[in-house]
Amino acid sequence: MRLPNLILLLLILGFKNNIFSQTDIPEGFQLVYLQDFESPQAVRDFEMTDSKAWRISETDIGRSFELFGKSDYKASVRSPFNIAIIKDLIVGDFILEADLNQTGKEYGHRDLCLFFGVNNPTNFYYTHIASVADDHANNIFLVNDEPRVKIATKTTKTNDWGTTESWHKVRVERYTASGSIKVYFDNMKIPIMEAVDIHFLEGMIGIGSFDDTGKFDNIKIWSNKVIDKNVGFFR
Repeated sequence: MRLPNLILLLLILGFKNNIFSQTDIPEGFQLVYLQDFESPQAVRDFEMTDSKAWRISETDIGRSFELFGKSDYKASVRSPFNIAIIKDLIVGDFILEADLNQTGKEYGHRDLCLFFGVNNPTNFYYTHIASVADDHANNIFLVNDEPRVKIATKTTKTNDWGTTESWHKVRVERYTASGSIKVYFDNMKIPIMEAVDIHFLEGMIGIGSFDDTGKFDNIKIWSNKVIDKNVGFFR
């Protein structure tokens, strides 16, 4: 391999794996979860609404966790049904970072979701990052024993997922004392969504989509406190 090509490959790997990124982490927070999906055993970290809709997929620059199909799962209230929850991890305050690649067609509700404060299948928050905002898209949502309700006080009107090969860095910050929730997309300085809510002060964290497909990689979670929980969430 010629030197310029080698340098280009290293740069691509670096950006995909956040080697060159700078992350602002509050004092007292520690890295409590890290997953790059390079091992096929990584799937064991998750409990899914339908494991047949997920797989570890290969790319030219590494592996990722891919949601490639529709989950055979019916939520009891209107909410996303393609969900993978990280087992045995409950947090209150946290910072979540991940790389996301939306692999579906372009339309207004083209989305990927991050879930948090998850207490059970009908009590949780999720951020729905979509191409176009409306009452049911591109917002922070509360699911509280009834169909999801948007709670963001600020959102962008649009987000550009790019091509089906485009990767984006996403960050979610949650501070329970104030109820603050902030979501960042590519730009880690200016949030695309903000909300204040105190319904759920701790819970599990997950990834997925309302009804689309996509890939997830380089999940990192920092927190100042961790509580374990047994598996069996969707059963």
